[in-house]
Amino acid sequence: MSNASQRGEARPTETVLVVDDDESVRHGLVWTLNSDYRVLEADGRVEAVKLLQEEKVDVVVSDLHLPPQLDDISEGLAIIGAARESCPPVQVVVITGTNDKTAAREAVKRGAYGFFEKPLDGAEVLHIVNQAARLRRLEVENLRLREELLGARGFGRLIGSSPALEKTLKQARAIADTTATVLIVGENGTGKEMLACALHEESQRANAPFIAVSCAALPETLIESELFGHEKGAFTSAANARMGRFELADGGTLFLDEIVELSPSVQVKLLRVLQERAFERVGGTKTLTVNIRLIAASNRDLETEVEAGRFRRDLFHRLNVIPLELPPLRERREDTADLAAHFAAKAAEKHGRLTPQLSAALLDSLNEYDWPGNVRELENLMERLVLLDRQPTLGLEFLPEKMLKVLPCSDVRNETTFEGAVMALKKRLVIEALEAEAGNKVAAARRLCISRSYLHKLVAEFGL
Repeated sequence: MSNASQRGEARPTETVLVVDDDESVRHGLVWTLNSDYRVLEADGRVEAVKLLQEEKVDVVVSDLHLPPQLDDISEGLAIIGAARESCPPVQVVVITGTNDKTAAREAVKRGAYGFFEKPLDGAEVLHIVNQAARLRRLEVENLRLREELLGARGFGRLIGSSPALEKTLKQARAIADTTATVLIVGENGTGKEMLACALHEESQRANAPFIAVSCAALPETLIESELFGHEKGAFTSAANARMGRFELADGGTLFLDEIVELSPSVQVKLLRVLQERAFERVGGTKTLTVNIRLIAASNRDLETEVEAGRFRRDLFHRLNVIPLELPPLRERREDTADLAAHFAAKAAEKHGRLTPQLSAALLDSLNEYDWPGNVRELENLMERLVLLDRQPTLGLEFLPEKMLKVLPCSDVRNETTFEGAVMALKKRLVIEALEAEAGNKVAAARRLCISRSYLHKLVAEFGL
């Protein structure tokens, strides 16, 4: 009987997966943890990954040296990778030998929460696992609260409350549960595939396949086969018959991104599918029918492409039943702060960091920038800042030069505002340090206790 049961307490719901090829080690860990956790066992990577996929696991305790390659740690690192793919990531504690500090450091670098050495100390094992489980609980709760918040304000996983975005999302909500063909237009990085996925998830087809295809990524010689499938022997490399994306999406939703890249011949075939929901595989004679909802997207204005003769007019009208336009980020600046905070939290969770705050100066810079790469560029930037800036509040130190240059002069020079006073003080300190070190930036950076790269950014920002 467990200690919790003896005290009349409810048994904790967390699950620990123990991975070790040594049965005696596994049994010892089970004995140590069984009073406080539901414990699963695996003797290697294959079984461990299978359990991670099938069970709700909170913490993995794994030896790094596992068969069939006991002489290296590749199997143990693979388990860490599989655990960290969960959302939020499953916490991993690794077991190492006494003289295996390099392996332990590599495991932590890959995302492991911590490690302990053989021979195992039961109290130490339980303490580390308890800490890892506590972090996992906090991450799960943070994810739940964030999803509740975003679900109340967005559509699917699209974040924002700006009038420009809300206009589009209002239309999307209205037609989500219909079978109408949708054409999504927007610049690269605005979230066209995310909107398509949200439309699918909010429809009656949510439990059926959502198949996404980037028409720009497929070679022209293969695109017909990819979309419509092919029969055995249809061309030289067609050793077997293959289903195309239309068949795979039967009953669900097919999303064709960058549809403007389709060749004229494929445009003709696509028009027929939209009209009749019927087609033949490449090299085949049997007519196949499918029940799909088609959502197309383009980063270019299709009407302009039609007028230029690069896109069929009749296909455009078939696709343009419900047009939805995703605004670029520069036209919805009021959403920048929410997006930045969301992406910072997401990056922190992904890389096992504490969720940082965003300084007022950083938010000002984000708002002033025009974001040619849109939301995708902002997401990448926030991940970079979370990784490079280890402070609890993210500032300007690791911003790209192109973003520092767009900070308005009033923010930097006007000492009547808090941010202006801070920037003025920074400028004065930089000038004094450079003067004291006769212009030597390395020595000035050392005097100021900042990195040389940050000093270079400040020098450029203040025009010194």
